[in-house]
Amino acid sequence: MRVLPVWSRVRRWIPAVVIALAALVDLLTPPTVSSAPLLAVAPVTAVSLLSPAGIVGIGLSAMLVQAGLGYVDGTYGWQDDAAVQITLAAVTALAIGLNRSLRTQHVSASRARYAAEVAQRAVLPRPPSRLGNLRIAARYVPAEDMALIGGDLYVVQETPFGVRAMVGDVRGKGLSAVTAVSVDIGVFRYAADHEPDLPSLVECMEGALLRESQRREGLDSIEGFTTALIVQFTSDLSQFHLINRGHPAPLLLHQDGTARVLEPSEEAPPLGITALGSWKSPVETHPFPPGATLLCFTDGVTEARDRAGNFFDPAERVPRMMQSYLRQTGQLPDLTTVLDFLVRDVSRHSDGAPQDDQALLALHRPLPRADLLAHPL
Repeated sequence: MRVLPVWSRVRRWIPAVVIALAALVDLLTPPTVSSAPLLAVAPVTAVSLLSPAGIVGIGLSAMLVQAGLGYVDGTYGWQDDAAVQITLAAVTALAIGLNRSLRTQHVSASRARYAAEVAQRAVLPRPPSRLGNLRIAARYVPAEDMALIGGDLYVVQETPFGVRAMVGDVRGKGLSAVTAVSVDIGVFRYAADHEPDLPSLVECMEGALLRESQRREGLDSIEGFTTALIVQFTSDLSQFHLINRGHPAPLLLHQDGTARVLEPSEEAPPLGITALGSWKSPVETHPFPPGATLLCFTDGVTEARDRAGNFFDPAERVPRMMQSYLRQTGQLPDLTTVLDFLVRDVSRHSDGAPQDDQALLALHRPLPRADLLAHPL
């Protein structure tokens, strides 16, 4: 049985508390002071808290209490009190109408959210939790509550050349961005299975994105692009190869809680702008020791600002969290905990709702079994 939070259970009694407060005010004040306006508030407070039957019960209770108070005060009169009773009945009827309208809107919103969730699973499926020995976790935080998917993306795939992954951010918003995301993921999935190295994979994606941009009109055909991190792990997970095309640099988190920012040695522009020129895709190779985690994210994380305009710095805040967790528990947090912390910390830094979509992908190489007792995960 699902247990409701304390506030969810308590707030159902608010309309009854309003009626009791109205009765107390009436009894403690002179007979010339009427509590009828406060009684009329009770059905209104029940609009979003109770069912239509519950609202009817509150309305009838308010009417009975009003009549009883008039009888106790000796001020009950058919002409004046009948008008109050009619007013309470009308307010109750209005509250029932508002309640039904809110329920209809809630059903519509639930259906829209369900449709958005289906679209998200179709366009941006969640990666598997593991591929071979590689552990994987992902999060998507939309900037708009109802839009569960936007222009950010992640994809992880096992290929004949090793596990390959991509994290990207499409320029633009709305339906056009979602369309571009589906194109990016589709092209990556095909190219990752067929291209022997990362530069060839990127070249294949460039050609597909260029053809897609040529189908657009106006500004998008000139300025459409996708920033991307593309990663390939060796079969033994001892190394990974990385191409950064205009994307925020990822973090390599080590077993001791320290982190290193993997800044590219050579800048390269985003994907999809080959119409303006051609660029190489420099490949960086990094060691991936046991217990390490590659943490990738989009600019919704790095460009989150606080009230003073300061950007969020994951290179500073994530290691601080990991080392604090290590001191308190004797072990590093798992991937889910790391991503949950990062999402909450960005929200806290930006004081509430995300300012842009955020896609996060964590890829972890576990310790060998012989090291598990010495370094518990």
